[in-house]
Amino acid sequence: MSEQMTTANKDKLVSDLKVVISDTEELLRATAGTAGEKVGELRERLALRLRDAKERLVDLEVAVIDKTKAAARATDDFVHDEPWKAVGVAAALGLALGVLIGRR
Repeated sequence: MSEQMTTANKDKLVSDLKVVISDTEELLRATAGTAGEKVGELRERLALRLRDAKERLVDLEVAVIDKTKAAARATDDFVHDEPWKAVGVAAALGLALGVLIGRR
């Protein structure tokens, strides 16, 4: 995955992967009684890919959690190291939001 992918994009990807995995599991259950050589081969390939997708999903979730924790730690460190800068940034953001909301 790209380092530049935002946390929101990663969260959306994790959510989408969970839906795909759920749908694939449902498809495998629904075709359990279906006979045929090609169906059996397809079920085996789907089962393998589903297992791989689950492993990647777990890895992706861990990466998202780690990056979120790192960002929170960095923010906390900045606020503790530079409290007046943090207050200034918060005030500037508050002013900007106030101006934007006041325009409506």
